Amino acid sequence: MPTVKFGLDRLLEEPVLRRPLLGRRVALLAHPASVTADLTHALDALAALPGIKLSAAFGPQHGLRGDKQDNMVESPDFLDPRHGIPVFSLYGAVRRPTPAMMDSFDVLLVDLQDLGCRIYTFITTLRYMLEAAAKHGKAVLILDRPNPAGRPVEGLLLRAGWESFVGAGALPMRHGLTIGELARWFIASLGLDLECTVVTMRGWSPGTAPGYGWPSGERSWINPSPNAPGIAMARCYAGTVLLEGTTLSEGRGTTRPLELFGAPDLDARALIEAMQGLAPEWLAGCRLRELCFEPTFHKHAGMLCHGIQIHADDAHYRHHEFRPWRVQSLAFKALRGLWPNYPLWRDFAYEYESERLAIDLINGSPLLREWVDDPGARPADLDALAGADEAAWEDSRRNFLLY
Repeated sequence: MPTVKFGLDRLLEEPVLRRPLLGRRVALLAHPASVTADLTHALDALAALPGIKLSAAFGPQHGLRGDKQDNMVESPDFLDPRHGIPVFSLYGAVRRPTPAMMDSFDVLLVDLQDLGCRIYTFITTLRYMLEAAAKHGKAVLILDRPNPAGRPVEGLLLRAGWESFVGAGALPMRHGLTIGELARWFIASLGLDLECTVVTMRGWSPGTAPGYGWPSGERSWINPSPNAPGIAMARCYAGTVLLEGTTLSEGRGTTRPLELFGAPDLDARALIEAMQGLAPEWLAGCRLRELCFEPTFHKHAGMLCHGIQIHADDAHYRHHEFRPWRVQSLAFKALRGLWPNYPLWRDFAYEYESERLAIDLINGSPLLREWVDDPGARPADLDALAGADEAAWEDSRRNFLLY
């Protein structure tokens, strides 16, 4: 018998939890990982319930069922062929729901598997939907799911004025909250007035090995987005996502995306040695391995890249010591020390922003980039900045923890 029950499974099994849905038009915000314990998609499971009137569905980035593989590719609205309801894309013509979309339901169910990282756009979509629900007088039920990266906190807080579609609020890169806890934080921090209930999980134990947040051996891993293939990626993501703002490949177009990085002109062995020399304590909890890979698409497609894989999935993994944001930041700092003129920062339109560098949008300020590019800045300087932010976040998030 499984010891962990997600919010969706509890809603399906406990009629009392469905009372707020009776007699009301119900919409669902979901993606491919929104499945029950027996792997039925949430939309199909809800449609099979007696007394539930599904009137609409919403899909975030990559779509309700997972129709787009690459990053920053839009999805259209469509009519669900099985259930005959409109499916509205929140990563297409609009990012925020329109009044017409909001008029299609009375209560919204949110069932999104998050990765525990500020940049993951599903949490920005959650914020936008909560804001729209407050404005239009709609109720929201959050069907909670695990944070597969667990409770650890890491990274700089997003600075004021740096909010974007990859920066939903003043969170650190690794926030350590579940999607239900994030909803509570958004409502409080934004001063929203709405009817919002979190259907909590039962038995979730984020401090327990080997999953440390993910119920390993109990639940199948379903990719919440196409390049999130497993728990190792979820653990590395708060660091490797920074690669999206660089010219280095983050492994898209390989079978281990966002667990490795490299480029055709990189000396991976020298880079690892430089990282170990700069701040060996930042590399605790994981192992680095030199490798070669050839992306089939995206950056450096069809070219042999030399790079590094971050291993966070074996007996050497130490959950409370692994700090992926520092690991990746250290790689940038070491690279800049070895090759000062390396064209590291990628200048391109990122999530429809063209005025600010992608690396700054991703990190929520220019502070990380400035630290990397400053020859006199040391690891201790970034530690001091991030450490203060992390301590402040640990303190402020306590009021929103449900487990």
